[in-house]
Amino acid sequence: MDFNRQISRRLHEEHEATLALWNRFEQAAGARSWPPEVELLRRCAAALAEEVSHHFAFEEAELFPRMAEAGEGDIAELLAEEHAAIRAAAQEFSAALQAQDWQRLRTAGLELSERLVGHVQKEEMSLLPAIEDLLDDESDARLALAYAG
Repeated sequence: MDFNRQISRRLHEEHEATLALWNRFEQAAGARSWPPEVELLRRCAAALAEEVSHHFAFEEAELFPRMAEAGEGDIAELLAEEHAAIRAAAQEFSAALQAQDWQRLRTAGLELSERLVGHVQKEEMSLLPAIEDLLDDESDARLALAYAG
């Protein structure tokens, strides 16, 4: 889908980057040479920290309330619940990485990847199209500026 709103395009770009990165993790998790390169693990950890702090917080503070006001509160609530589950999985991933417990990291990473992929798909099919309809140009510009921070 093509997105006309700045904020939808930005979130879509981040979703694509998330999918690509966690696809690389899944490929590495299936390889015989586990654990993967440290750089991949660092990128996963850094992207995850950004995702759960900035991306999720923005959606929860700015987008989910707008959806609820427009009668889309059920999907906003579901997405918020998924954020909580992803945060918990992210903590497990980070703890396993910190401990260098490679088997635990593989398991945690695969669970996290599955949760992230499913979540991104839901946001692409529900959140972003809803935001396209809910925002006017002025609101979109304000949100895009706020998100860029």
